[in-house]
Amino acid sequence: MKLQMKKIAVIGGNGQLGNCIRKIAPDFENTYEFIFTDSQTLDITNEDQINGFFYDNKPDYCINASAYTAVDLAEKEKDKAFAVNADGVAYLAQACADNKCILIHVSTDYVFDGDTNLPYSEDDFTNPTGVYGASKRKGEELALEINPKTIILRTSWLYSEFNKNFVKTMLNLFSQKDQLGIVADQFGQPTNANDLAEAIMDIIETPGKTFGIFHFSNYPETTWFEFAKKIAEFSGSSVQLNPLTTDQYPTPAKRPGRSTMSLDKIEEVYKIEPKHWENSLEESVKILTQQ
Repeated sequence: MKLQMKKIAVIGGNGQLGNCIRKIAPDFENTYEFIFTDSQTLDITNEDQINGFFYDNKPDYCINASAYTAVDLAEKEKDKAFAVNADGVAYLAQACADNKCILIHVSTDYVFDGDTNLPYSEDDFTNPTGVYGASKRKGEELALEINPKTIILRTSWLYSEFNKNFVKTMLNLFSQKDQLGIVADQFGQPTNANDLAEAIMDIIETPGKTFGIFHFSNYPETTWFEFAKKIAEFSGSSVQLNPLTTDQYPTPAKRPGRSTMSLDKIEEVYKIEPKHWENSLEESVKILTQQ
C-alpha cells in the first residue's frame, strides 16, 4: 500500500520566501505535496476562508510566509498591520491546532529595540519600536498560545531574486546614480530567502520536532552601508557610496540600532548551519545580474 504524501501549505506563496520555497519544491515532489496560496486565493484575515482551506486540504505543515511588511506605512496603517500580522496568524494557529497541523511561522528581528551590543537570544526581552515590530510580536504570542505545535523563525534583512528588497533596490539605483548615501550605524544580519527556504525544509525533514522560537539568518552582523558596498562589489558597480547616520536619514518608523540575533539554538537543535552572508549575497547578485 502506497503511503499518502504529507501536505505542506505555503501561505503567501507569491512573496519572497514563498517563491524561494516554490523553487525548491520539485526536489521534494516524491515526499511532499505543496499547496501554495496567495492573498487572492486565501485572505488570512478571513477566519472562515482559513477554516475552509484547512477543511478542504488538511495540511500536515503550514508555512506562514505571508506578512504585512511595509515598515513605515504600518505607522499609518496600524489596524491593517495587526489584522495580517496578528489576527491572521491567530486564525492560522487555531486552524492548525484544530487539524493537528504543525505551524512554521516567520517573524522578524524588529521585535527587538536594538539597544544592545550583544546578539539577542530567543529568550531575550522583546521591545518593538514601531507598529510593524509590535504586530509581528503579537502574532508570535498568539501563535504559541493557540497552537503548541508552532515553530517561529525570526529572520532579518531578507532578500532574494524575487519581489522588492534591498539588494534589488540597490542594483536598480546603481544603474541610475553616480553616488548614494546609505545608513551606516544600524547593525543586523542580511538573509538570503533561499537559505531560509532550505532551513524550513530541513526543519520539516527533522523527526521529533522541537517547538518554540528560533533565530535564522546569514551571519555575521554588518551594516546597511557595508551590505551595499558588497552588492556594488559583486555587481561590478563603480557607484560611490557615502555613509549616513540614522539621524541623517529619518524614517516614519524607528529602526533597531543593533538587532543582531544569536544563531546558536537552531544550530544546536536542528543542526542547521547558517551561511556567511557575503557568500549567499554573491550567489544572489550573480543570479540577478544575469537576468
